[in-house]
Amino acid sequence: MKRLIVPAAALLLLAACTQERQNQIRRDIQNWTGTNGVLEVYAGDKVVKRFLKVDKLSTALGTDDSLPRAYRFGYGVLDENLNGQVDSGEKRVYFEIGDYSHYVFFENPH
Repeated sequence: MKRLIVPAAALLLLAACTQERQNQIRRDIQNWTGTNGVLEVYAGDKVVKRFLKVDKLSTALGTDDSLPRAYRFGYGVLDENLNGQVDSGEKRVYFEIGDYSHYVFFENPH
């Protein structure tokens, strides 16, 4: 009986949340579990850098004032030949993206 009550209560609580709160909960879960994300950086209409297997993008915070900084950062495999897959020799790297960069971050469909 407890097996049914606990999940039902969790679903009821989730349903009672606003849509924005539900989205925030989903993002928190995804941040904890990670995602198979792709980050593409554009120069005009051309992809110039691509990172694969990105868990998440984080906003940098100041050390003293805890205010958000003008860049985001993360870790991913640099797709050197831009073929959309991790090849031998391509390594996981740290990257930073400035506020004025043109980029798209999405979950890898493959």
